[in-house]
Amino acid sequence: MANHKYQKNLTYEISELLKSAEKIIRLKKGTFLFREGQEAKEMYIILSGKVQISKMNAEGKELNLRLCKENDIVGELTLFTVGPRYLFNAKVLEDVEIAAVNIENLEQTLFNNSKLAFQFLKWMNDHIRKTITKFRDLVLHGKKGALYSTLIRLSNSYGILREDGIHITVPLTNQDLANYCGTARESVSRMLGELRDGGIISIDRKKIIIHDLQFLKQEIDCENCPVEYCNID
Repeated sequence: MANHKYQKNLTYEISELLKSAEKIIRLKKGTFLFREGQEAKEMYIILSGKVQISKMNAEGKELNLRLCKENDIVGELTLFTVGPRYLFNAKVLEDVEIAAVNIENLEQTLFNNSKLAFQFLKWMNDHIRKTITKFRDLVLHGKKGALYSTLIRLSNSYGILREDGIHITVPLTNQDLANYCGTARESVSRMLGELRDGGIISIDRKKIIIHDLQFLKQEIDCENCPVEYCNID
């Protein structure tokens, strides 16, 4: 595994994890890497493609939490637990190639490699901080704040600055955005219409262009968190 074609671009900690990966999984768009409640035996590192992490509430409504891409780790919250089960759903949005790491083997590796354990704990802390800021926006700023926050995070993760604004390079339906915001598609459609009418955004073939990012930030009293915490990954 040490000479895998993707490894040259990876950080130290992910490179170490790849060395213990037992297999490579290839999945097609629309399939699931794992589902909420399923017994957890492996943690995964995305080598190519995109995976959507989501959670279902008691009413069966889906809330998107992360959009994971190359070098992202998924299934990590199952480590060091008794009878581990996956807490979320992981749906494949693009054909993916993924390295699978056995959880028991990884736990032993972390025990034996203090540098890797430190790097992994640091990554976990950053991941938790990102999750907390997402839920803060959802809880404190209501539906509009959730949408504006999601647009800001998308711009940080997938935005390209051009003369007419920030182009978000991933295609998104109104239902996709609604799932990120934990609200109804109709509400998102109405709010997007208001933003379009105000010249704040425009939409071209399901791809959003943000013309006035500062407006979105002002509306939710943006604290200008570091980009590593304010993203959709």
